[in-house]
Amino acid sequence: MAGKIVILTGAGLSAESGLGTFRDEGGLWSQHRIEDVATPEGFARDPQLVHDFYNARRVQAAQATPNPAHDALAQLQRAWSGDVVIVTQNVDRLHERAGASALHMHGELARALCAACGARWDAAPRMSPESPCPSCGALATRPDVVWFGEMPYHMDEIADHLNSCTIFAAIGTSGQVYPAAGFVQEARSTGAETVELNLEMTEISRTFDSRHIGPASKVVPAWVDSLLT
Repeated sequence: MAGKIVILTGAGLSAESGLGTFRDEGGLWSQHRIEDVATPEGFARDPQLVHDFYNARRVQAAQATPNPAHDALAQLQRAWSGDVVIVTQNVDRLHERAGASALHMHGELARALCAACGARWDAAPRMSPESPCPSCGALATRPDVVWFGEMPYHMDEIADHLNSCTIFAAIGTSGQVYPAAGFVQEARSTGAETVELNLEMTEISRTFDSRHIGPASKVVPAWVDSLLT
């Protein structure tokens, strides 16, 4: 039986679907400081600004469609005889819309979280500081996304997968944000084969056993084909 494949995906995977990364010029992120829209402190200072920002991202994500890289990973999950676990840093649902399942370590734009009671629910297209929690009624609704300074989701489950995989792949991620940047070392420590698929070399590229450099829509389908044939 084939072994387990763990795949970490980042913003570079969704960039070709029209969803910008932190580094894109002219995109939503370039219009705001990260400290203002992606930290608990920024939300406490100006919740309306943060809601407006994520409302815009929610609309943008809803209009995006999966690209060939998403489709190829969904195909791999269906066709591989072992387990294929996708761990994503992306807060869009393009993996799911392509037919795959994924662990969202940074949460999801399509979900809302109550900062008072911890309840979660499907987010409305537009949220505001006046949006009450449907469970406790508190005016403490926020996007269910992990901000800088907060602990990513599913970390224990992810660690178990990294310790038991035979192949670890990182796709479209900069390798600059921890803990995800350390996943390759965790996988290597238990003997997994490691591969990076990215638009360009990163600071941790040489940590991987092999690299495939180019657009995700090209290199990911080719890599999946090589695994399945």
